[in-house]
Amino acid sequence: MQALQETAAEPVQVAATLREAVTQLQTHEFSAVVMDQLLLDAEPEDVDTILKHMGTAVPVYSNFAINGIERVSRELRSALHRRKRELLVARQEAEQTLRSELKDSITALLLSCEMVLDVPNLPLFAETKMRTVDALAKEMRTKLGMTPARGA
Repeated sequence: MQALQETAAEPVQVAATLREAVTQLQTHEFSAVVMDQLLLDAEPEDVDTILKHMGTAVPVYSNFAINGIERVSRELRSALHRRKRELLVARQEAEQTLRSELKDSITALLLSCEMVLDVPNLPLFAETKMRTVDALAKEMRTKLGMTPARGA
């Protein structure tokens, strides 16, 4: 267990039964769940229950009767690295999607502010508020890494 804890660089929980495993999965969040390969064959329905409660944890299957702790640790390390890469890619894709979705809205907001500020005899209070909105929209554009349009 200590070898797995060192590999995972976080606390390791052991479940003596499948019911206990499900309970732990329902009450805690885990990076990985290491399971004996023989469970897949012996109790496939119970394993499905575990898989449903794993959340974002990566499953690691190993035959404990054949594999030593070194092999299980390598499999765990590999799975955790894969999970880390997958989470990074998912985060990058989510950020790009958000940028794309907000880009048009921010551009429209900036154009609307510009049009309102060009209105002759705009009351000072309205002009002040529109300049505040314009500044906030420009700040959002900068935070999203959007380049200002020419003349903006």
